[in-house]
Amino acid sequence: MKINVLQVIPRLGYGGAETGCYDLAHFLYEKNSRSIIVTSGGELLRYVKKNKVKVIRLPVHSKNPILMFFNALILSIVILIYNIDIVHARSRAPAWSCLLSCFFTRRKFVTTFHGTYNFSNSLKKFYNSVMVRSKLIIAGSNFIFNHINENYEKFLKSKNKLMVIFRGINLEYFNKKNVSENKRNKLISAWKIDLDKKTILLPGRLTSWKGQGLFIEAINILVEDYNKSNFQAIILGSDQGRNVYSKKLFDLVRRHQLNQRIKFITHCNEMPIAYSLSDIIVSSSIEPEAFGRVAVESQAMEKPIVASDIGGSKETIVNEKSGFLYKSGDPRELAKVLNNVMELDQEALYLIGKEGRKNVTRRFNVEQMCSTTFAEYKKLFKS
Repeated sequence: MKINVLQVIPRLGYGGAETGCYDLAHFLYEKNSRSIIVTSGGELLRYVKKNKVKVIRLPVHSKNPILMFFNALILSIVILIYNIDIVHARSRAPAWSCLLSCFFTRRKFVTTFHGTYNFSNSLKKFYNSVMVRSKLIIAGSNFIFNHINENYEKFLKSKNKLMVIFRGINLEYFNKKNVSENKRNKLISAWKIDLDKKTILLPGRLTSWKGQGLFIEAINILVEDYNKSNFQAIILGSDQGRNVYSKKLFDLVRRHQLNQRIKFITHCNEMPIAYSLSDIIVSSSIEPEAFGRVAVESQAMEKPIVASDIGGSKETIVNEKSGFLYKSGDPRELAKVLNNVMELDQEALYLIGKEGRKNVTRRFNVEQMCSTTFAEYKKLFKS
């Protein structure tokens, strides 16, 4: 069955929502369906196969009401020109434009609820509610499914479908066997990695809820209380303009005299290489992850993951088998778990890696995510 699908996302960067959009777009082409992405730009655009997926640039990242209405009109024209059957929005601002365009053109509207979306008042909650005004609402985890039911019940309609489709990752891309030795060596050199030391990696954009400050405190405790010295820590991510926060982190590192132990790296084009040269991966979020892509990617790369015991991480990690959960917001608990993992022998680490790969293969592969989404598209198209 051929279905013409338009996905709309603010920017096509390297985040979970973006990679999911990218993967699904190419999957649709393989299923003989027309696949279009509307976005304002982003680093991932250069990898889109233009002979398979059409990209249209629009300022769909904007929250300006006038621009949002303008986007709705342009999207309506695109829908009619390309005979789009299903419009899939992956963020709130473009979702409002999509909702309007689907109303104008009588097309089926789908949303993926990618995060918890903070709300401090009823107006903000109303703004967020656009994500549950579609015919099909996809939650990326059971945590998000429960969050929607608890916080947006009054906006949910019984005729609309709410379901969980776990995010998936590309298991060929996130596979230690497919990492280029040459690229790995280049990254070791560029990042000045000491191979005689254990490497602890914390990936994620620099923002307070990702818990970089807590991670730095835990590293300090690891040195002070556990007398650990034969390791290096890498905080990998851009501050995306949050200069005050990044300066605060730099100052914290200096205050604890950890300059020789903690490196700040702003970007990595190929995350599998970063995972491959790390011994332990950390997700130190102090607010719930909607899914926890880092936890899944590191397991796929057969690396031990240490994550806070909140949000999606509780679903993606088999505690003490494929990774380790620690009490959220507690740097001492994180330091304790890191110390325990650093004490494990190679056999134990090997078994954890194999269990992690098996866990992801069974539950979080990209083919499964795309196939399930496409099956739901077909049901919606026929309804």
